[in-house]
Amino acid sequence: MHSPGAGAADKTEAPYGSWESPITAAAVSAAGRTVEGLAVAGDGRLVWVEKRPEEGGASVLVREATDPGGKAVDVTPREFAVRTLAQEYGGGSGAFAVQGDTVVFSNYDDQRLYRQTIGDRSPFPLTPEYSGPVVRYADGVFDPHFPRYVTVMEDHRNKSLNHVTTITAVTISDQDTNEPTVLVSGNDFYAFPRIDPSQKRMAWIEWSNPDMPWDKSQLWVGELQKRICIAGGDPTLVESPTEPKWSSKGELFFITDRQSGFWNIYKWDERSNVVIQLYALDAEFSKPIQNGRSYVGVLDHDLGTFSTLDIPFSSVTNIVTGDGCFYIEGASATLPVSIAKVNLDEKGTVATNFSIVWSSSEDVTKYKSYFSLPEFIEFPTAIPGQHACAIFYAPYNPSFQGSSDEKPPLLVRTHGGPTDEERGVLDLNVQYWTSRGFDDSQVVPSDQTKQIYKAMKDRGLPVALVEYEGEPHGFRKADNIKFTLEQQMVFFARTVGQFKVADEITPIKIENFD
Repeated sequence: MHSPGAGAADKTEAPYGSWESPITAAAVSAAGRTVEGLAVAGDGRLVWVEKRPEEGGASVLVREATDPGGKAVDVTPREFAVRTLAQEYGGGSGAFAVQGDTVVFSNYDDQRLYRQTIGDRSPFPLTPEYSGPVVRYADGVFDPHFPRYVTVMEDHRNKSLNHVTTITAVTISDQDTNEPTVLVSGNDFYAFPRIDPSQKRMAWIEWSNPDMPWDKSQLWVGELQKRICIAGGDPTLVESPTEPKWSSKGELFFITDRQSGFWNIYKWDERSNVVIQLYALDAEFSKPIQNGRSYVGVLDHDLGTFSTLDIPFSSVTNIVTGDGCFYIEGASATLPVSIAKVNLDEKGTVATNFSIVWSSSEDVTKYKSYFSLPEFIEFPTAIPGQHACAIFYAPYNPSFQGSSDEKPPLLVRTHGGPTDEERGVLDLNVQYWTSRGFDDSQVVPSDQTKQIYKAMKDRGLPVALVEYEGEPHGFRKADNIKFTLEQQMVFFARTVGQFKVADEITPIKIENFD
């Protein structure tokens, strides 16, 4: 990890973009494993979905090793992929759930739900086979009162733009497949169906077009014969409740942004039917909005106290509780995406142990001297009084520097989706560029790839388009990640920087240039 300006006299002066770096495209693709969802099995061991670019982007359910430091064990067979297409983006988060030694998961190819016993490599289908992956399931949970799996279901069989979304129950069986039974319907979107372990009732979140769930949503609790809106039903109070969770005593906790506009933690008092704020803080008890920084804390709702834990992650994306510990998925500017096990002291306010269970790249520390650290910046937009945010990475290489009269090329990354984000954590895809002399800035938003390509081509600008079969959103396969990085480097070298690339790469055709 560098200190700006250190050792400048010992560096070789070379044009920005031409610097030699050990962070190759192959190294980037090899470090591309990611986590998609965490759960704890009945034996106390962690289970997660691991996306593997080196295996064609396979999404594999994996179980934590029995011995500390041991190798994790694959749960699902190679011909299955734990991934849902619900909400189109797809992914492993929300594609499975675990109860005891039983797992239910959504399979990518046919989008059917399957039941499997951990340790047994023979999944059994729970839902019918339709004409393709037209019925999709996500965000499911086991029902502690009945042998069934409660899940959000998207039905695309009518082939209209407005598919039908419901909350359904799927019978868990070892012998038969069954049509799902609809439990809740009538609204446009549903999420977080959660069963009260103390009573036969369920909490869920729902919202309608054109609202997004972080703008306006409703929290409901329902039984077989009645249901009540807990939050979001008052037309004079616009709020977006989310992430409902039941305690073992039947207490309902959730997050909402009423009153202060910040997502804080609340509790539903069932007797008086009022919502109580447990701890007021001008911060989001959810994904970070400002500076990409998140913290892990312990809230004692009886005492009304909150303690922040000292852990080395600056970005946290998932937490699950285990036996006397909790597991956390996170990363930082110098740590790649990892899963860690955290133990607390008796009071539950101090982390006494932090150990890495899994890392997306165990060898990444060997490149540490080449890392460029993120800087969070703001800049004015075309709209008066409004600013946009970006994460800026300056070019850095311990062996090279640019000349004093040359400015480095700036690579700006954008994304068109409202649910994506940049977190300022270690990503070799960024360090690949900065270690070669590029500035890198990650911003939101942009347009669709084909539209941008056509617009640039029609205007006579240099542009190249490569489409990858089976890669509808983002790159999941190692070869595609490597090829894309190399061709981007050649494209910039030829059209913008006019510098010689350090690596040997065969270029593709560039429209309006070749």
